[in-house]
Amino acid sequence: MRLFTVESGNRQYVAVEGKSGSPVTLDSLGISVNDMNELIRHFDEMSPIISSLIEKDTPKEIEREFIIKAPIPVPLQDVICLGVNYRSHIEETVDVLDFTKKKDTVYFSKRVNKANDPDGIIPLYDFVDSLDYEVELGVIIKKDALNVPADEAADYILGYTIINDVSARNIQLKHQQWYRGKSLDGYTPMGPCIVTADEIEDVHNLDIFCYVNNEMRQNSNTRYMITSVEEAISELSQGMMLKAGTIIATGTPGGVAMGMKPPLYLKSGDEIRCEIQGIGSLCSIVQ
Repeated sequence: MRLFTVESGNRQYVAVEGKSGSPVTLDSLGISVNDMNELIRHFDEMSPIISSLIEKDTPKEIEREFIIKAPIPVPLQDVICLGVNYRSHIEETVDVLDFTKKKDTVYFSKRVNKANDPDGIIPLYDFVDSLDYEVELGVIIKKDALNVPADEAADYILGYTIINDVSARNIQLKHQQWYRGKSLDGYTPMGPCIVTADEIEDVHNLDIFCYVNNEMRQNSNTRYMITSVEEAISELSQGMMLKAGTIIATGTPGGVAMGMKPPLYLKSGDEIRCEIQGIGSLCSIVQ
């Protein structure tokens, strides 16, 4: 199942992909939810109903013009991020931040007042001189998770999306923490949808790419994650509840601008396309 948030006539709707591949709003199926966060909280009970309605009838696709928004436009909490979770990223940034001897997972959070649309504009602030991209697999938690063993973590996953962890490197490196340099408004393009976990055969075998102006910059596979999705959920949930709707960004592979010699940071007019196998792509323009 592919879940969307769409906007039409200045109103947002939760939608599901129909048989033809176009979104069908849940309200047109007779299902009322205020937003994606509400659907997530009730997904286990609603999912069989939605699937039955999609299969049984020929649901009406959205006939009016609509815009695909980030699947969770307003996250309930900060996005939890895994840092340097691919060996290739550790190696390319060693001259800036040396994590070659790290033994434990690096976690940080990213303020997302509003997630950027999958075809949105990334703002170029005048105090940022080193704007960077990071394609990442996003994990959506579907029910409250506390003290979860790694071998049970999959039971808590609603599905997956794509996140571009846009970063202001000069701000990130200026402070002891990465929080502000990762959290400026517009710095979290997300989408285009949430693909439910049952649609992904092996989340640790997905090709992951990022292109800048059609030039491939990042080319890897989720099998190269150092900390797996299940390990991250388990560790994070020890003594800290991960509430339904929690978003986890699982780290980026090598190929970011900061790791290039010389660095090729983003500039006005650049187009960034992030792709993950089985999920889709999101494409942003810097302005």
